[in-house]
Parts: sequence; C-alpha cells; structure tokens
Amino acid sequence: MMALMVHLKTVAHLRGRGDRIAKVTFRGLPFYSRIAENCEEVANFNETFRWPIASRLDGNEMLEIQVYNYSKVFSNRLVGTFCMVLQKVAEEGHLELTDTLIDDNNTSIKTSVTIEIRYQPMDGTVGMWSDGEFLDVPDDRDGMFAFETDSLLSGQSHGSGTSPGRSLQGSIPTFRKAGKGVFSAMKLGKIKSSKDDHKKGDEPAVLDMEDLDRKAMRLAGTLDPDTISLASVTAVTTNVSNKRSKPDIKMEPSSGRPVDYQISITVIEARQLIGLNMDPVVCVEIGDDKKYTSMKESTNCPYYNEYFVFDFHVPPDVMFDKIIKLSVIHSKNLLRSGTLVGTFKMDVGTVYSQPEHQFYHKWAILSDPDDITAGCKGYIKCDIAVVGKGDNIKTPHKANETDEDDIEGNLLLPEGIPAERQWARFYVKIYRAEGLPKMNTSIMANVKKAFIGENRDLVDPYVQVQFAGQKGKTSVQKSSYEPIWNEQVIFTELFPPLCKRLKVQIRDSDKVNDVAIGTHFIDLRKISNDGDKGFLPTLGPAWVNMYGSTRQYTLMDEHQDLNEGLGEGVSFRARLLVSIAVEILDTTSPEIISSTEVQVESVSNISESATGKIDEFFLFGSFLEATMIDRKIGDKPISFEITIGNYGNQIDGVSKPSLSKKKKKDGESEEEESELIQNSSEDEADEDSDLVSVSSTPLMKPVITDRNYFHLPYFEKKPCVYIKSWWQDQRRRLYNSNMMDKIADKLEEGLNDVQEIIKTEKAFPERRLRGVLEELSIGCSRFVTLANKDVNQAGRTKLDRERLKSCMREMDSMGQQAKQIRTQVKKNTVKDKLKLVQNFLQRLRFLADEPQHSIPDVFIWMMSNNKRIAYARVPSKDILYSIVDEETGKDCGKVKAVFLKLPGKKGFGHAGWTVQAKLELYLWLGLNKQRKDFLTGLPNGFEELKATKTGPGLQSVPPVSLVYNMKQVFQLRAHMYQARSLFAADSSGLSDPFARVFFSTHSQVTEVLSETLCPTWDQLLVFDDVELFGEASELRDDPPIIVVEIYDQDTVGKAEFIGRTFAKPTIKMCDEHYGPPRFPPQLEYYQIYRGNCTAGELLAAFELLQIGQGGRADLPPLEGPTDSERGPILPVPLGIRPVLSRYRIEVLFWGLRDLKRINLAQVDRPRVDIECAGRGVQSALIQNYKKNPNFSTLVKWFEVDLPENELLHPPLNIRVVDCRAFGRYILVGSHAVSSLRRFIYSTPDKNSNNWATAAKLMNGYMVLTNGGSQPRSSPSLSSRTFSRPAGDIVVNMDSDPGVRKMDTVVKLDAMSDAVVKVDMTEEENDKKKKKKKKKGGVEEEDETDERVLDWWSKYFASIETLKETLRAQEAAQAEAEEREDLEIAAEAADIKPDDLLLKGSKMKEKTKEKKSSKDKKKGLAADGSERRPVKTKVDELVVYNKELETEYGNFEDWLHTFNLYRGKAGDDDEHALDDDRIVGRFKGSLCMYKLPLSEEITREAGFDPNMGMFQSIPHNDPINVLVRVYVVRATELHPADINGKADPYIVIKLGKSEVKDKENYISKQLNPVFGKSFDIEATFPMESMLTVSVYDWDLVGTDDLIGETKIDLENRFYSKFRVTCGISSNYSLHGYNVWRDPMKPSQILAKLCKEGKIDGPHYGPGGKVKVANRIFTGPTEIEDENGLKKQTEEHLALAVLNHWEEIPRVGCKLVPEHVETRPLLNPDKPGIEQGRIEMWVDMFPMDMPAPGPAIDISPRKPKSFELRVVIWNTDDVILEDDAFMTGEKMSDIYVRGWLKGQQEDKQDTDVHYHSLTGEGNFNWRFVFPFDYLMAEEKIVISKKESMFSWDETEYKIPPRLTLQVWDADHFSADDFLGAIELDLNRFPRGAKTAKQCSIDMIRNEQELPTISIFKQKRVKGWWPFVARDENDEMELTGKVEAELHLLTAEEAEKSPVGLGRNEPDPLEKPNRPDTTFLWFLSPLKAIRYLVCNRYKWLIIKIVLALLLLIMLGLFLYSMPGYLVKKLLGA
Repeated sequence: MMALMVHLKTVAHLRGRGDRIAKVTFRGLPFYSRIAENCEEVANFNETFRWPIASRLDGNEMLEIQVYNYSKVFSNRLVGTFCMVLQKVAEEGHLELTDTLIDDNNTSIKTSVTIEIRYQPMDGTVGMWSDGEFLDVPDDRDGMFAFETDSLLSGQSHGSGTSPGRSLQGSIPTFRKAGKGVFSAMKLGKIKSSKDDHKKGDEPAVLDMEDLDRKAMRLAGTLDPDTISLASVTAVTTNVSNKRSKPDIKMEPSSGRPVDYQISITVIEARQLIGLNMDPVVCVEIGDDKKYTSMKESTNCPYYNEYFVFDFHVPPDVMFDKIIKLSVIHSKNLLRSGTLVGTFKMDVGTVYSQPEHQFYHKWAILSDPDDITAGCKGYIKCDIAVVGKGDNIKTPHKANETDEDDIEGNLLLPEGIPAERQWARFYVKIYRAEGLPKMNTSIMANVKKAFIGENRDLVDPYVQVQFAGQKGKTSVQKSSYEPIWNEQVIFTELFPPLCKRLKVQIRDSDKVNDVAIGTHFIDLRKISNDGDKGFLPTLGPAWVNMYGSTRQYTLMDEHQDLNEGLGEGVSFRARLLVSIAVEILDTTSPEIISSTEVQVESVSNISESATGKIDEFFLFGSFLEATMIDRKIGDKPISFEITIGNYGNQIDGVSKPSLSKKKKKDGESEEEESELIQNSSEDEADEDSDLVSVSSTPLMKPVITDRNYFHLPYFEKKPCVYIKSWWQDQRRRLYNSNMMDKIADKLEEGLNDVQEIIKTEKAFPERRLRGVLEELSIGCSRFVTLANKDVNQAGRTKLDRERLKSCMREMDSMGQQAKQIRTQVKKNTVKDKLKLVQNFLQRLRFLADEPQHSIPDVFIWMMSNNKRIAYARVPSKDILYSIVDEETGKDCGKVKAVFLKLPGKKGFGHAGWTVQAKLELYLWLGLNKQRKDFLTGLPNGFEELKATKTGPGLQSVPPVSLVYNMKQVFQLRAHMYQARSLFAADSSGLSDPFARVFFSTHSQVTEVLSETLCPTWDQLLVFDDVELFGEASELRDDPPIIVVEIYDQDTVGKAEFIGRTFAKPTIKMCDEHYGPPRFPPQLEYYQIYRGNCTAGELLAAFELLQIGQGGRADLPPLEGPTDSERGPILPVPLGIRPVLSRYRIEVLFWGLRDLKRINLAQVDRPRVDIECAGRGVQSALIQNYKKNPNFSTLVKWFEVDLPENELLHPPLNIRVVDCRAFGRYILVGSHAVSSLRRFIYSTPDKNSNNWATAAKLMNGYMVLTNGGSQPRSSPSLSSRTFSRPAGDIVVNMDSDPGVRKMDTVVKLDAMSDAVVKVDMTEEENDKKKKKKKKKGGVEEEDETDERVLDWWSKYFASIETLKETLRAQEAAQAEAEEREDLEIAAEAADIKPDDLLLKGSKMKEKTKEKKSSKDKKKGLAADGSERRPVKTKVDELVVYNKELETEYGNFEDWLHTFNLYRGKAGDDDEHALDDDRIVGRFKGSLCMYKLPLSEEITREAGFDPNMGMFQSIPHNDPINVLVRVYVVRATELHPADINGKADPYIVIKLGKSEVKDKENYISKQLNPVFGKSFDIEATFPMESMLTVSVYDWDLVGTDDLIGETKIDLENRFYSKFRVTCGISSNYSLHGYNVWRDPMKPSQILAKLCKEGKIDGPHYGPGGKVKVANRIFTGPTEIEDENGLKKQTEEHLALAVLNHWEEIPRVGCKLVPEHVETRPLLNPDKPGIEQGRIEMWVDMFPMDMPAPGPAIDISPRKPKSFELRVVIWNTDDVILEDDAFMTGEKMSDIYVRGWLKGQQEDKQDTDVHYHSLTGEGNFNWRFVFPFDYLMAEEKIVISKKESMFSWDETEYKIPPRLTLQVWDADHFSADDFLGAIELDLNRFPRGAKTAKQCSIDMIRNEQELPTISIFKQKRVKGWWPFVARDENDEMELTGKVEAELHLLTAEEAEKSPVGLGRNEPDPLEKPNRPDTTFLWFLSPLKAIRYLVCNRYKWLIIKIVLALLLLIMLGLFLYSMPGYLVKKLLGA
C-alpha cells in the first residue's frame, strides 16, 4: 500500500500569544492539525498525517503546510506558508527538515517549521483506499469527480448565516451516502467537540476553516494563489478572496481611434522577369493609392531604385488590414494600360509585425493571378517599412550587394514561411443568419401592408467576404430577419497567405447605398497551425456573433463605424453560421481553373445538430450597488437592463419574423422561442410555465453623492435580473479558454510582482519568479488533464479537435519549459528569464482566444427615459459556470466592479474617462439544469424575495431582489500622503490637484494644492458609519474597492479630470489587535490612469476599521489637527507617514536656454526656484537674459527632511519665473524630477580603481575571465564591475573587435604599475581584414599609394568595419545564447564549469562550421582573421549608426538638461505632444547626500567649499567657439515633390547665423551625397543649439523643410568625453588622415593629466609612457611630407588617449574620430523619421591656436572609363525564320549591346544574313564611355528626366553590360532571340571554346568563380545567350565570342579605336559564307550554293528516279506494239 506520511513536529519563532492550527495539503487533500492552544514562541503539534496514494509520487508534486492563528469567531489568519517539491522524497523516501515560512507577500519570515516525511512506494502500482481513512472515492488525479450536491444542499435555505452549501461548493465531493457524514472526508486529527460547539457537533469549526480556505481545497494540488501573491503597487492587482473579481482600471477603448502611419517602399530592381524584350513598370498599390515607377526599356532586369511614401491617418485595425500590392506591368504608357506580368500581395500587418517593422532589401516573388499553373514570374527587390507614431526605424547596415544577389536566401517573406508557396482554394461557406435588426423605417412597410396586405421583414441582407484584397458577395435574401443562403465564396490565393485576417460582413442591400449590419474578422493564425503537427485553416460550421451599434434603426446611425468592425461593439447585431476550409491545389492537374477570380456557388444545407445541440441557459445578475452615476443623467429615474444575444432586450430586441406558419420541428428555431419569451407580457407564462425572464431592474431615482456623482439607494434591497436563453451547447470551448486565461492571469500577476520586486529592489526576486514558474508548470499540466474531456460531444468541429490537440501540445511543452527555466533562475539571470516568461504570457493569451464563438457576450445597459445611456460588455466565458473550478469563468459567481462607459466615438477622449456609473454586479451564467448553484457566490446574509405572481413551482423561481439582514458598520480612513508626476491640466503646465475618494456611497475630497504636479496633501480623510451588507468575515477577506479620482480645480467651470486609481483597504475587525504586522498600514504607490495612459502615481494607505458594540471609542485614537494654519485638516498619523532623515541637496545652476515668449513678451530677468518637500532655494537672478543666459552664482544648497526609504522620496520641482516690473512674477515653465536616485552622491571608494567606469565605457566586448564574450550595448547602460580584484583580466580594447586581434593585458592590482602594451606597428602589420570587392577605393593590391587614398577611402573602410562589427555582435549573441543552452545542459548533467569552457570553445568551432554557405561565399569566417587575404591598411574612423548622444549618455556626465514645460499636456496617446509644451531648458545639476558627510572629502587638496560636491567644474563665462560642421550625406529622405523625389540642400542655423547652401542643391535625389563642411562662429552660452536642416529646392514657391536635427553643442563642449574634436586612431602630419586638432596629442594628454590631478605623463625610452600607474607602449617615429623620419612622442600620447578609459579615477572613453547618423524629424509629422543624415561637428575655442583648414570631404568625382567590346562570333543561335523559297530554318543575326540603364547608348553590329547553322561572324567593336565611382561600384549618368525637366538628374546604376542577339526582319519588328547580362564587377569567366560554353554558366552563377573587368582589364571568351521558354524555363539560345577591354579615359585617348570596323585600329572583315548575301542580289551564286551544297544528293536521287521512270514508261509504251509484233511474227 503506497502512502505518504508527514510528521509535523513543531512550529517555532512565532509572534505573540494565541491558538495555532496547521493545515497540511497534498494532492489537493488537506488535513488540519489539532489546535495548539495558548502557545507563545513555539507550537508543538507532534502529529502524523497519512495520505494513501494510488499513483506513484511524481517528483514535481508539492506539499504545502500553512500555519494559522486560530480564531473561534472570525476566519483564521494566515501566519505563513511552507511549500516544498517532493522530488527528494520521491527519490529517497525519507526526509527531515526545518525551514522558514513565507508570508503572503512571498517574503520569508522568521517562523520556521520542522517536519519529517516518509514515502513508501510499493511494487503494486495501484493501491486500494482503506475504508476507514477516506470515503470510497476514486483517485482524483484526473479531476473526474461526479458532483452531486443536491441531496445535501437543496434543503437548506440560502439565506442562513454560514450556508454549508456555499462553503462546500466546489471543494469536497459530497455523496448521497447516509451513513457517513460529509466531514469524514477530512480526517480531523483528534479535535474533541468542545462544549461551546454544542448542538452541531464539530461542524462550525470545520466550516470556519472551510471558509478560510475554500480555494486551497481544490481538487488538484494547485497552490492557493493567495499564499503566493504579493500585494503589488496597485493594490487591486491582488485578488484577496474569491468573492470579488478584479476591476479593469484602463477605461478607454484603444482601438478605433485614427493614428498616423507612414509606409515607405523602395523598389530597387527586378530580376528574371518572364517575357521577351519587355518594358517593365512597377506599380505599388496600398489600399486604393497607386504609384508607378518609371519605365525601363527592353530589359528583364530593370534597375529602378525609386522610393515611394504613403501617408495614412486611420485606426490601426484598418491600417493593418490594407493590402500592399506590388505588380510588374509590361509596356504601360499613356495610351494603353499594359499587360500584367505578375503581382505580389501582403498585408500591412505582416510588415508591421516584422522586427523593426520592416523588410530590408528583400526579393518579392511575383505570380500571375490569371494563371495559377504558371510558376514564378520574376522577382522585385524592395524595402518596405511601416512606421507608426513613435516607432523609429533603424536601417540595417547590411553587407554589400553580394549576399543580396542570393535571391532564394532573401525572399520577402516572414520567418517560417516556405519559399515555394502553393496555390490554394479558400472556401468560405455562408449558411444562414439569425437575429438581424431591422434596417428600414417601418413607415413604408405600413403603407405596403395597407395596400397589399403583406407584412415584410425590414432588411435585405447579403454577406460580403473580403480576403487578400478581393471581395466576394452572396446573393441578397429579400426581406428576411433569418436569411438562409447556403452559398460558398471561393478565393484562390497562395498558401500560406500573407494576409492575416478574413473579413465577413453582413450588409443590407439598399437602392441608395448598402450599409453594414455587422462585421466579423477571422484571424487565420488562430484557425490554423503551421507546426509539424499543424493543420490547414479550418473553421466551423460555427456561429459567429456580430456586435455593433444599438439595434434601433435610425436614418443616420452615429455608431455606424462599430458595424464596420471599428471599435468595441455596444450591442448584439446578429449571428452568422459560417465555415471555412482550405484545399491546396495541384496546379498540374488539367481540369483546374487557372484564374484567381472569386467564385460563388451554392452548397447543400447542413443539419441543425451540426453546430451542437441546443440547450437552455440561465443568466442571473444582481446589482449590489450603483454609484458614481454621472450628474447629467442623475435627475431622471434609471433602470439597468441585461441582455445576452437578443434575449432580455426589451426596447429593440427581436423583430418578429413574419412567418405566418410557425415551424414546430424538434430543432425549433431559437428566434421563435425567444419571441415567445420576449414578447410575453409579465403574466403570460412560458412553455414550461415555470419562469418568465426579468431582464431589467425597476426604475429608481438617483440620490446625490456629491457635486459630481449620484448613486442609487440600493441599501438592504438589491434588485436581481434573470434571463433564459437557448444556445448551442459549446461550453467546452469556453472552458478550455477559461483555463488558459486563468493560468495567464496568474502568470501576469506573478510577473508584475517580480517586476515590482526588482523595481523596489526588494530581496529575492528570483524566488518569486521560481514560484511563478512553478505555478505555471502546475497550471499547464492541470490543463492537459482537464481539457481532454467530452471529446465526442455533438457539434465538435475539425477546428475544435485540432485546436485541442495543439493547445495540449503547447501547454505541455510550456509546462516543461517552465520547469526547465525554473532551474536556471539565478539572481543574475532574473531579468533575462523574465523576458522569456513574458513570451509565455503572450503565447497563452493567443491560445486562449477562441475563434469559434458560442454564447454571445452579455451587455449591461443603463437606461434612462427609455434611452440607452451607457453600457458595459462582459464576455460570456468570464461568467460561465462549471463544476470544475478551473473551468469556471473568472467573474462567475463573483462580485465585480463594473464601470459603464459611453458607446462608440462618444467614449473617446474626455468623455471616455469620466465614469458614467460604477456597479457592483454579481453575474452567473450556466445551463438551466445547473441552476441551483446560481446564488452560491453572493455575499452571505440575505433572504430572497420572489416575484409576486408565480405559479406552482414556487421554490425554484429565482428572486427578483435580495434583502440583506446582516450589516456591518465601518470607519474608513484614507491616508492621502502625496501624488507625483501628475498630468498637467492647466495652461501654466501645472495643475491645482485635489483627490476625491469614493467608497460605497460615500465620497470625500482632500484640500486643493495650487500649482503643482506633485502635491503632498498629507491628509487623513475619515469616513464614519460606512454600512456594508453581508457577513463580517467575508467582508474582511474581501472589501469593496475604493476609487480615487484626481481632479484639477479650475476657478471657473467644473474641475477637470486628471486620472483615477483603485485601491483595496486593509481591514481590522473589532476583535483584532491594531498592531504589527498588518497595522498601521504601509503607504503604497498606486498607478493613476487617464484612459489608457498613465497620469502619475498616488502614495497613500487605506484602512477599514469595524465599529463594534463599543462604538467609535474602541477604534485606535486619531490625533487632532496639528497644524493650526491648515485648520481642521487631519494629517497622516505618525505610524503611517514615512520616517524622515536630514539630507542636503546641492544645486548647480548653470543657465537657461531657448526660453520662449510668455504672453507675447520676451523673458528678460528669469530666476529658477528649486523646491523639494516644502524646502527650497532660489538661483541668482539673470539680469539680462539676452546678453548672458548663465547664472552668476553656480552652486547653492538647502537642507530638507526626506524619507529614509528612497522609493518614497518626493519629487523635486524646478520652476522658472520671470521677474517683471513692479514686483510681478510670471511662471515661465516647470519641470518635476520624479526620481532623485540618480543624483544621490556616494563617496568614492578609495581603493577601487576606476574599473567600473572602464567597463562602463568599453564599447566593444569585454573578455572576462569566464571566457564568454559579452556584447556591450551602450556604455551608458552597461555598468558591470569586475568580480575579481586580483589576477589578470584581458580586455580587448578596440572599438572594432571583430577585426583587430589585439589583447591588452592589464594587471589589476591597484598599487602596482600595470603594463598596457599597445603595439601600434605590430597592429598595422597584423591587421587582416575581410577581402572584398573594395567598398573603399583600395582595390588592387598595388594601389597602396597614399595619393589614391582620400577621406572617403577611410569612410568606406569604416562602414565596412561597422557592418562587420554588427555581424560579429550577432554572432556573439548567438554564441552567448548557445553558451546559455550549454550551461543549462551542464546544470542538468552536473559538469564542472572548466569542462564547460572547453566545451564552449568546441561549440564555437562548431558554430563556425555551421555558419551558412553564404558566409563562406563571402569569404568571411565567423572569427574572421584567419582566412582573410591581407588588405591594405586604411586608417579608420568610427561610424555610429545613431546619434553620438545615445552612445555617451546625452553628454550629461555632469551637466544635465531639464526641459521646462508649460501648457496643458496633450491627451494624444503616450503624450506624444509633449514637445510642443517645452518652453525652454534649464541646465544644471543636483547632488544630494545624507548629513553629516564624512570629512575626508572636504579635506582633500584644492577642495573649494563654495562648489560643494561640484569640484573642478569649468567656469560658465561666455566663450567664443569656431564650430565646423561636416555633412557627409543624407539617406532615405522623405520625397517632397510630386515625382516622388526631392531636390535637397543643407541649411545650418546656430543662434543668429544661418548658412544656406541653396545653389548647391542636388537634383532629384533621396540619397544625396553632400560632402561639405561649414564654418560658423558662435558664442556659448547664447548660441549653443545647432540646427542642421535639409530643405527641398523648388523652382517656384517656397522651399519645403524635409527634416531637421538639433544638436546641443554646449553639453558637448563641456563634456569630459572631449567631444570638441574626435581623436583619430593614428597620428599623421599629412595625407588623408592628417591630425585635425590644433592641439597635438601630447598637449591634450598633458592637459587632461593636469585637470585630473594625475601623475604623468612620463615618457621613457623604448617607446614607453607612464600615466598614473599604467604603462603604454607605441612607436616613436613619424614621417613628414618629404618622407623624412623624425622622433616624436605623439604616437605614445595618442595611445594613452585612445585608452583613456583605463586610467583610474578620472578615465573615460574619449570620443574618437567619427561620423554620426542623426534622424531628420519634421515638426509637422512628429515622431516619424523623415530620413537620416550622416555628419560630425568639430568645435575649437577661439582663445586657442587656430585649427588648420577643414578636411576636404567633397564627393568623389567619378572616374571616366571606356569599355571596348569586340563581338567576334556567335554560334548555335536558334534559327527563327523560314527561308523564302526552300522553307528551311535560318536567322539573320545581329548583336546589340549597351551599358547604361535604359539603352541610351545601345549599339548594334551589322547583320549576318541567312545563317543556316546559327553561326555568325562579326568582328565588330562597341565602344562605351562611362563615368564610374569605384567606391560605390556604380556608374554615374546625368540626364534630363523628361523634356520639361529644369535640370539634369544624376543617376547611379550598377555597371552591367547587356548583350542581346536578334533576328533582323525587313518588314516586321525584329525578333529577340536571347540575352546575357554581365555585372562588370563579378561575372563568370568566359569559356575557352564554344563547346565548353553552356547554360550552366548562368544557372550556377553563384558557385562559379567570378572576375571583375576593373581588375582584369581585358577578357576574352564565349558566353551563353539565354531566353525563357513558355514554361519559364531558361533555355540556351546562342553563344557569343566577345572580348571586353577596359581603359581609363586617358589611356583611351592615347590609343583611340573606331566603332564597328572603322579606323583607327580597324578590325578585318569577317569571313562570311556566300549565302549570307541576299539571293536577289546575286541569284546565280545563291542557286549554285543551293544546288552544290545542300541539295546535291537530292538532285542525284531525283535524276536517277526520273531515269527509272522514263525507262518504265518507255517500256510500257513500247510493250504492246512489241508484243503484237512478236505475236504476229512481224
């Protein structure tokens, strides 16, 4: 017999005296210990509990012990919980341990428990239950109990005090067994029934415990959520008991509101288009907008590089459903529309869900919609990006073109979609609809009825289905509320489709315009699964419910949008029976229809039962409270109506179908039945004659609560409603979805807790995360057990079965993963694991959403004057009842706070935030046969009042109202301490906030504090005599919520709403002690919401104290008002307000910038006031803001008392006022620093070197001692201190780690001299880099000559490095992930970390091998340096693909910028409009520290007491600076002209000076290269904001701003990162890398050492320099212009500067020579990037020596080349024509060639006539001059775009030579035979002979070695011509022998050649056979040729045959005469 025994010995370290009781739970079965009476510190239980178990003990099962303080009267109070996993027990069978308990906040407490556990497994796997111990219940592993609770419970009244029915419901199975009491189900230790428990034996005690923990007795051993949940920041996140559900605090509907979107599409090129000699145009279509590229002539691979932008302002749902369609059209022009080659479709949502919301350089596959049997029609390479507001798109710096030419590897498809998509048919079957609303006025109908006498339904419905940009419609069913269509709409689309949703809409057909009745979207991802065991999209047949506007018909429906599917529907409209199936087509079969037109066919009807059997459902609701009713509606009587579907809807519910004959079949249509219910008058009974639905509460007049809100007086008497309805019984779907939702809710709550613990820096977040994962894995395994039921229920569809399978698989694997992750949660991995677990949450939410609806949602409407005012919508699954607890909806049988809101668009904005009414509502929905349980969840202590006129079945009728006879009186104390970061509601940018607290029907307000966003009210609000109805113990577990609303007081008009939050009070019953741990309550932060946005936080505490018999005297005393000035206001009492200590806050006042005008007057004499917690300091007055906006006194300080707990620190307010004449002060703007943490000063640790900052600012990888490399994201974020102070740490210190293998060894001992070896020369020799067709000017190995290198060489080399770094980072990240997997594996297998390292390196090698072949092609190894051919060393700079500020923490190393706000905050989502409120900036800093400060700081040498903590700060006097701005180029500009281009030029503004570079605009370019530098002189601080803008030049009208970027030069100038002039990596005196700074490296170093008070620099012999205690080495010689070498220290000094971050104490990374990439923004389109600009800024103080001339970065001039192509011969050209006379095949061959884009320079050879073998001889020379940019590998052409263009536009196109072979025709157009395109940079080497030349040279282009004409200069060989045949297959159509010769323009001039065969250097005439001459020119020759060559044998044969014939004829002719002669003997 298997059993688990637990011996509970003692519980120690308890607090206080009292009775204790313990509860031990295993597998959901609890045992209670005896009560240990009156024990103090230790409770000795010494009891053994035994569980016989029938299945083996699983290692994951839990044992839970809960210890309670026992109370006879009230429910027991939990002291703590101990949970353990029984893994060890399962393995060893015996375990003794002592461990601490944890309390409900999941923090461990001192109390400990000592237990011993034994487990005896048996050989027999199945044990028997012994009769004495338990009821004979089968083992409940699968949760398969049969619940039959009738006999016990039905007898008792539900009103009695503690109804056993209620408490036992859903906890313990109860059986009809008279013999044993229910309670023997729990073995109750040895409790003797004590005397006071007379009469009832031991029931009450049990019930009490029952009450205490109904939930823990669930049937499976899940943990009770309360034991682990943590009271989170918003107290409402914790659901204390199970009588109430959580309210949702976010009020506003987010969908349906229009937002800005911008879609940018770049069409780069197309390849492999099918068709001969085409002129392709690409059309880009989004929704209804179309844009076209230009047309390219006769090419199959056009290059466009054109950029299109589409702007939209629509709701997100509409945006993401729009289809992006790319199509290629052949030869479209003004006259004809062209023929479609192929299209590609994808919805916007797919793009948006990509990483970075974009596809970059991907190939779209074209397919032909009219011919699905054809394959791919070609490819378009494009970029597509979708930008919403606030998204910023990073352009990936991809490697260059080569890898993108691999089309198959870069298809424009989301991850996981196969490249070969197949065609599929989507069948959408539309069967019928029910419950349609009337859609016409009844006037016309009545007229008709009068005339014709027929009564018609007022709606003519049809269904429209939209999918992938196509629409299909069913037929119209005239006049029918219950139309039956039985039709299917068929779409043909590629599968998987790139469109996520299918839209099904019922529309009403009308002569004028059709309107939507309701819309339903079907998400294909939810009805299919793409996994290995997945399934194709399938749905139904199932009913889908449609929601929309209210049902009454009005001519202009204001909520029509809701019917179109935008926003949340506010009423049920109809339901539609649909099904979807998908069939993959076999396109090879002959009978297939090849077009993709939408088809509509009829289908056969389906049986009634196909969707499930119809069952009767019962919905019960009770209104416990209706408060916060908006005052606009408060004057008329109000009632509430509840509807489900059309049931219960009395005003505009079911329109009667005009069916004269009633169909009374067995499957009677629901509507008729419902009609009976609906329209029955009160006394007319139903068919069952037992129950009439009551769907609305009686009218009642509201009572005033306060000046804003009313409430309904539902005191003792609570109205109820109930509705019967009939639906298909598909509860299983909802149950599964409920289970997943509950797991998800629990997970979400746990994750919020973990984040809260991390945020508040409490101890052990990893423990809580482990607990969360534990819960998750238990929940998942529980789901798998429970979900697999009712498998053969009627109406289960294919989707039900498949979904169940895939959900179970998913949940199972999720449970496994959760277990695995749980073992890896360590203190340092919590954050990473948290991210992983958040993915689980999304996964769960996705799975839980059931695509096949069953029961429609429930709507609660507030009615006034028979009009619908406000509503709430409750999903039916949330209130659905099940006997299994997990399956029950989360709000079923619970009291829920419901907030009613206005319908549709009325609910947007301010109206949406004001609560229309708050209801405390109880709802229950279940099958009518389960109805007996419907009251079980209500608070106890009520009696039912039935309707008066009821028939015989009296007891079963639900009550129309409940009367509560138990009520408790409480006093609520709201301790309102302070709020922070409130929403700015006034035009001053501040608010005058007060808070209003609502509890039940009471409300009170705090005082108004004027002009602040961070009010400290410090006020106690006392609500006396609050009456709550119900049992005391229940209220204690579960009080109603408190609503706190914060308003802004306005002098006129009513107060403006700022935000709202919810809270739950802590409750003290009258017999409880007011003392720790629960009292006095702690202040907590509550998040304030305004709509969906946060609007601040409230710091408060709430307690609810029961008033007992002794009245208020028994309550803890209140102190009176202490502050005489504040009048009768009570302050927050001492125990609750935080403990304060003394801090000093020092403020650095630097200056004010960019102050805007206030009330049209300029700010002249501003001052800054700093205030924190009521204390503050004022800056000096700035006397003349225009002349000098800096403060004269730099540092001031003030002392203030602040809470010890940093999290409770109040915000610090910065306000700027302008001092006007006559002593007036005007507020300019304000800023609240919400968290002072970053300004807290900590004393520097004397012994530590500055390794922390060294690590912080390492921008590359740190190779730590553990071997793993960690990519550093940005120095500002990563601050990792090293763990080992001794021992060597190898730091690879270069900013481009993938490239330089240079390890710097640094000994980390603070006192020793560390040697930092930086060997520059070595580095130069060893630096190996990826060899590639150089993007940087240095191609040939022999071109190392300095002269050819320029700044651009450096720039392109650096871009390469940047790309490589990014690649390396990706690789490193992958490696890190792999490493983590290794660690996981190791943890499982128990490997030592050392082995792990070895393993790790092996793995690395493996990954290298695994790197895709693509990488190998590029010749780039994962680790790079080994396999790269040596490339010339080019000095590099650093290219940042972001702003410099983000890399260096905004340069706020000591000077911070605070934005000053004024004006009301914008209510647009996420406050996107805050920028408009900025009225200026305050520059300064703060420093706070606790007093007294240690003395050693102040004693340091040179300490200036006036400067406080701000020592060694430069002075802020005005300073003159020369600012030099270099603008390299701009990319991806937003087009500004109609033609989709722009003519950009640069404008630079700094203070008053402005430089416009208008005359140098660049024509029609969106990626212009400017290459300019601008010098501007400026005086800081007056002119410190540099604006670089790009404008669009227009011939007529003003120029438009494309975008601008702003740079704060002052912060840069003063930053310690030294941003004035970037430090280059090498020092040289001349050439492209000349030193730019006027100060030499040695001078800079000396200055830095002096400023930082550092010893050094000491230059030593042998190229060494010592700074502080570090030694650096480097070269000591330098070459000047003349090549002479001389000694120098500059290299050494530079080596130190480049590694300055290693210098202890003062070190930081100095800004290197760089180019930064800044986004361009346009104020008209806030938040959406308009392009990017690459630039950098140098600054030189004017009091220093002047800098040299600016570096020349002007764009490289293209180099002129001449390409000479000699066409020698052709061979095997296909023969196209038939000869004139003889009909044989021949061709008149000529070859055409061109180099530039659109054949502008095409050249043709002469014609080789009558080639009969496909051989042609030409000896013809083409000459193509062109301008070429080496660095970019592009040909540059300048030409006018059209006749009307103003100027020439420069185009850059890839250098591709196109050769075509043609057949010349005299009278018709020439025939195109074949072509080849050679990319001059990489094309296959020509074959030696024609025989070796094959089509494989083109097919396998990727594999073959390629050559570049720019390297080879001269190439000769044979190349194939190809064309595509009808089946799209490539076929060989000829071969050409050609010679390519490339010369520079100079060489070409020296040796000129003629075109064709002309002089100079003529080619000899080709030796062509004679037939090539035309036959009519020399007929004899032609005939001779024909006779001799081709027909010789034929002629001989004919002659012989003729001779034979003649002989035969002669024979026959002469035969008779001869015979006669013979016969006659003549």
